[in-house]
Amino acid sequence: MAFSINRNLINFGIPLSLLVCLVFLMKSPLFSGNGIVNLAISIDLLLTVPFAYFLLIRKSDIPKTTVIPVVLLGLLIGSYLLPKENQFYISLFKTWALPVIELSILTFVILKVSYAIKKYKALQASKLDFFTILKSTCAEILPPKLVSPFATEVAVFYYGFIYWKTRTIEENEFTYHKKSGTPALIGALNLIIVIETFTFHLLLAQWKEIVAWFFTALSLYSFLQIFGFARSLSKRPISVNTDNLVLNYGILNETKIPFSDIDFIEISRKKLKKDPLARKLSPLGELESHNVILHLKKENEMVGLYGFKKKFKIIGLHIDEPGQFKEKIENALQNRA
Repeated sequence: MAFSINRNLINFGIPLSLLVCLVFLMKSPLFSGNGIVNLAISIDLLLTVPFAYFLLIRKSDIPKTTVIPVVLLGLLIGSYLLPKENQFYISLFKTWALPVIELSILTFVILKVSYAIKKYKALQASKLDFFTILKSTCAEILPPKLVSPFATEVAVFYYGFIYWKTRTIEENEFTYHKKSGTPALIGALNLIIVIETFTFHLLLAQWKEIVAWFFTALSLYSFLQIFGFARSLSKRPISVNTDNLVLNYGILNETKIPFSDIDFIEISRKKLKKDPLARKLSPLGELESHNVILHLKKENEMVGLYGFKKKFKIIGLHIDEPGQFKEKIENALQNRA
């Protein structure tokens, strides 16, 4: 971990230091601004620093496309800090090189989107749900840390406003939203958001209108997020597969548990014991009751909103048909014995 942090400091620190040195040079009273100096500074800003950055990251996980923002940063610094009369080479770059960069970026995006669409269609045949396919596709075209946040934002919109068709529940799948109080709870929460937004907008508008509209936009975004989360509950059922159990709670939480890791299952509403490895599938915690408790032989990992991960060994969840679910799990465990 220490090496990783130090390596990132080198990757970003060296180019940043070079740019800072160039800034000081341009602001220095010793800066003469003759043709040779202008050419040298322009080359450093637009070529030397980006190339040095490329050499530093070429064997790392940092996408090579991040060289382009470094070039644009150099261009921005030169445009604002070099005197207008000394920007001949900067202007030349804007006229001839910048359009090529823009066209290259556009081509890259089109190719990546086309690839993503083809991959999505290929994976769709495997009966994976949209969110799983989306994350798999994004992993091919985005930096690792952006995959979950980007996929979550797209999924919220997809489940909230595009996927309105009723999800067919297969024989090996179980719902968890029909007999729980979650839909009513989420509906009440969104109603509160609407009322509070209207009230606060009127109050804040009397002080500063731009703040009022900012708060309203933020509240509207929260409303749409919660609406999308709620809609995803009915689209991502829990499934008992051949070798594993897939627990979903919409796009809010998910985990895949191999049958070999399951100790036993019980139908129970008792409180989970106070243990850092005892968790609920629902992120609502005590606001939503559970009726099934799953005990594992070893730790497993649950992936939450925006890719946050949590360890667990005991998990409580709500199942609309707990008896059938328990029977299905026990049969699967016996078949493996």
